[in-house]
Amino acid sequence: MTKRRSRGDGGLHWDEKRQRWIATVTLGFDASGKRVVRKGSGKTKTEAKAKLKEVLRDHEDGLAVAPTNYTVANAVDDWLMYGLAGRDARTVATCTSLSRLHVIPALGARKLRELSGEDVDKWLAEKARTLSTRTLQAIHSCLNRSVKRAMVRDKVKRNIVELCAIPTGQPGRPSKALTLAEAEAVLKAAEGTSAHAYIVVALLTGARTEEMRALTWDHVFLKGDPDAKKSRRTIALPARCVDALWQQFEEQGWDRLAAGDQWTENGLVFSSATGTELDSTNVRRAFRQAITGAEGVEAKEWTPRELRHSFVSLLSDNGVPLEEISRLVGHSGTAVTEAVYRKQIRPVIQTGATAMDQIFDGR
Repeated sequence: MTKRRSRGDGGLHWDEKRQRWIATVTLGFDASGKRVVRKGSGKTKTEAKAKLKEVLRDHEDGLAVAPTNYTVANAVDDWLMYGLAGRDARTVATCTSLSRLHVIPALGARKLRELSGEDVDKWLAEKARTLSTRTLQAIHSCLNRSVKRAMVRDKVKRNIVELCAIPTGQPGRPSKALTLAEAEAVLKAAEGTSAHAYIVVALLTGARTEEMRALTWDHVFLKGDPDAKKSRRTIALPARCVDALWQQFEEQGWDRLAAGDQWTENGLVFSSATGTELDSTNVRRAFRQAITGAEGVEAKEWTPRELRHSFVSLLSDNGVPLEEISRLVGHSGTAVTEAVYRKQIRPVIQTGATAMDQIFDGR
């Protein structure tokens, strides 16, 4: 007769339906009094016993035993559902998109407990053929944070993703800036289009595209001075911006009348024909349509974010100090400004030359 297994060693039986040996172990009871049973299976007794021993070893180490079929996709879905609580909606959307496009299709079916460093390295190397380094960092972060959350919840022993290096990806498209002549051509071409006010304000204030899309009339002061104490960052508007915004305000009024009941009032300065917020694709398409025909400018080669680079470049060309440019674009110091806009900044120190010209008048 087969010797009975000792108490605590679990059970081992043949499942005719699955045609596999099943190892089971009871780990106590949960808060509701239900017995906690974990199972491991294998084609042979030895394989099933090995999985049973692994379950028992984890239990003895004080770890909760995760289901053996818990996959990478389960971990990522759990992180997307609960790990991003309180984050900005755009952050959630970005993380969800990256996870659905790049993480789950490639690694989702892999059991989390069996995910190896080699799996992650191969995945990143494959992605490096088509993605930029920044995107590689983002998808690595999504997977890393998902596994880290699973590890905290005892779904896996360690986070192997954190130990894997991120390779260098494909170089992104370098940003560029409009010259003064090109900027004038863009402003002229945009006159009369729906994107005119957007282009004028973006180019003449250096505002970020996400700031422009979220800008509301409550934060725009076309008469008098705003209370700067109530604003984190207040920028004076050039006269050309004021004129363009008054025109935008009037045209939006006509849009509101035309939309009727379909209009959704969000107080946005730049909105769709029904008052809803624009997304980046809407803005990019309208921007390129507006500047089509601008002399010396190929519309398809420019994006709205490069209006901010042009703002920095034009100020630098006109001798505005780097410290002042940093304040205008909302950076806490010059380091970020130099790193991001290095190609658009002219590192010319004119103070000494100006002083010497004054000293040696006539030269």
